[in-house]
Amino acid sequence: MTKTLENLHGSKAVEIPGPSLHVAPSPHVGNLDFTTRRMMIDVLIALSPPLAMSIYLFHGYALRQLFICVCACLASEMLFVAMRRKPVTLADCSAVVTGVILALSLPATAPWYAGMIASVVAIGLGKIVFGGLGMNIFNPAMVGRAFVMISFAGIMGAGGYEQSGSVVDILSQATPMNAFKQAGKLTPALDLFFGWTNGSLGETSALACLLGGLYLCLRRTASWEIPAGMLSVALIIAGIADLAGNFGGRLVLHHLLGGALMFGAFFIATDPVTSPLTPKGKFIFGAGVGALVMVLRLFSGYPEGVMFAVLLMNGVTPLINRWTIPKALGEF
Repeated sequence: MTKTLENLHGSKAVEIPGPSLHVAPSPHVGNLDFTTRRMMIDVLIALSPPLAMSIYLFHGYALRQLFICVCACLASEMLFVAMRRKPVTLADCSAVVTGVILALSLPATAPWYAGMIASVVAIGLGKIVFGGLGMNIFNPAMVGRAFVMISFAGIMGAGGYEQSGSVVDILSQATPMNAFKQAGKLTPALDLFFGWTNGSLGETSALACLLGGLYLCLRRTASWEIPAGMLSVALIIAGIADLAGNFGGRLVLHHLLGGALMFGAFFIATDPVTSPLTPKGKFIFGAGVGALVMVLRLFSGYPEGVMFAVLLMNGVTPLINRWTIPKALGEF
């Protein structure tokens, strides 16, 4: 097309042939295959080892929680998106991922209404109220879980994980974190590594979480800096506590392999929407989560601390971004 330039008086000055330019903000080079749907499918693939282990250990309990949470998340997304008169967003699979992560963070014995309420709160208050995917400040699954944990402390507390006389033998024992908090009992490291323990559905096997987490990092769906910062700081603090308590190295393995630390490091803290943007900021974020987890485990009344640690650091993410995002050229 031909572009016409005018002088200050409005008269035509010169005509410049050639195509018009459309200038957009950087970045100008991107991978069109790296979509939200592809990332969510990667997360679902990575979740398959913890999911398979949960079904192996807890049988129908795991399938029931998974069905309730995924269906409730999908229905909640449809309802809240329709209320906002926005296009249906189920095809991006983000609601499915929220449902699976939420289900794997719940105890096997949690009643049906706990998973359903947690799912509605996760999608409604954790995601849609902020404007939808990409706009939320806090991890949606952890928002839902925190809501039911505070609202139904009896069924979501340490005692809620145990069910005497159950057909699933593993439910008759205390979780490793609660056994240590209440009686100072340390679970064997091999049991924690392979997953022969009670606990939330997805947290029992450190090996399963590692396999899924490494897949996410290799696919670049998750940033390795976050689990690296989280696990390294937790390891340092656990090592100091181990030396102070003279546990002979066993306390380090207990905190590193037990509870939701591995599951949270790879599947919860790495949420790209609620974590910082820069590599340095991601490491700081992960380190903060790891430090808070250990502070809550060692000094609070809770045997576990991953959920609260992630939510607290989600709130600090904008400040970390302000600290770590480099200044533009010429900016003071």
